[in-house]
Amino acid sequence: MTTNEKTNPAHPGHPAKHLPPQPVVSARRTLLGTGVGNAIEWYDWAVYATFAPFFAGQLFNNEDPASAVLATLAIFAVGFLARPLGGFVFGWLGDRIGRKYSMTLAVALASVGSLLIGIAPTYAAMGALASVTLLVARLIQGLAHGGELPSSQTYLSEMAPKEKRGFWATLIYTSGTVGTLFGILLGAVLTLVLSSEQMLAWGWRIPFLLGAALGLYGLVMRTRMKETDLFEQETTQEKREPMWPQIIRYRKQALQVIGLTVGLTVVYYTWGIVAPTYASTSLGMDRGAALWSGVIANIVFLIALPIWGKVSDKIGRKPVLWISSIGAATMHFPMTWLLQDSPWQLVVSMSVMLIFIAASAAIVPAVYAELFPTSIRTIGVGVPYSICVALFGGTAPYLNSWLTANAGPNAFAFYTVTLLLVSVAFIFTIPETKGKDLREEPIAVPAR
Repeated sequence: MTTNEKTNPAHPGHPAKHLPPQPVVSARRTLLGTGVGNAIEWYDWAVYATFAPFFAGQLFNNEDPASAVLATLAIFAVGFLARPLGGFVFGWLGDRIGRKYSMTLAVALASVGSLLIGIAPTYAAMGALASVTLLVARLIQGLAHGGELPSSQTYLSEMAPKEKRGFWATLIYTSGTVGTLFGILLGAVLTLVLSSEQMLAWGWRIPFLLGAALGLYGLVMRTRMKETDLFEQETTQEKREPMWPQIIRYRKQALQVIGLTVGLTVVYYTWGIVAPTYASTSLGMDRGAALWSGVIANIVFLIALPIWGKVSDKIGRKPVLWISSIGAATMHFPMTWLLQDSPWQLVVSMSVMLIFIAASAAIVPAVYAELFPTSIRTIGVGVPYSICVALFGGTAPYLNSWLTANAGPNAFAFYTVTLLLVSVAFIFTIPETKGKDLREEPIAVPAR
């Protein structure tokens, strides 16, 4: 029986492609459950970066404050290194046991990681155990985040109506950005309400304990979600098919995920995450003004995401991807030169870049899902995506500082534009998948 001949278990004899649309209640539950869990994952990463200066001296030897901060940031990077493993483990679980199971476990682990940081003993009380607790917590969160994105992307794409899949896919970066903004704004509020002494003593624990509580809410939401029909229609034999031969068979698609991601991840971390910090530390902009400028620009990003998703459902995925990559590459140097020491310059430059970045970010969850068959969709996306983000996205802030210091202010810009052009080239290699029936098998490279 071919993929397109599979029948709907709920309606024997009817082809799977004629499944009835999801009920409204089910659609709302899908969007809320996926969005809440994804937002919590991104919130975890945002609060770690935001509050690192406060808890560094609490969890490391504070005799050398600079070294304590560096050690804290090094453990932040460890979380990125754990993501590929998380992509593999949760991808395997998603493709063998279920998307819902993988997503639920991911948000549960992320919650455990937040709780560990929130209740971690201080270095003064327990010595190196405090640092080890932070390391373990970040490894857990890295594994969880490495599994969250591919699991939620796959789940959402399989639950979405095929004619609206691009629009539904925008929920991933929309909810993630909401989580990030909430973490940043929470930092701004706490630093206003609490004194520096209170923040250093116990205030930094609040966002992590809150993250654990939110994770519990996300866990409850996800246990109430239903599994996708596509996964449930997979036969027992298909679910038990060896994974590695399939990974090798679809190696072309895995390479395409890396190629499409490499430019997006670097330019997003540069303009969506690092730009306000760069403006305040390197350009002398007031830290508060830079923070609020970043918030305004990210609101522009949130507005642009669903618009691009709808556009891709009308004109196709590839035109939107080209607009994004070519537009971001074209505007990168002008916006870099515009950004000096004024908050309005930061708002304009970030907003312009994030509008183009949003075009890719909005739809890549759908594009990735449309490249792989059901039996390997989660791990097929999760492993190459996590490797790419770890190697290129996770190193972007460091490379930005190092290249600027050693090769001049334009060196990192050349690096970013080059990677965007690599993504442009890879767009030529993918098929147009707008409105594709996910039950159709992609064309795979034969294993040799």
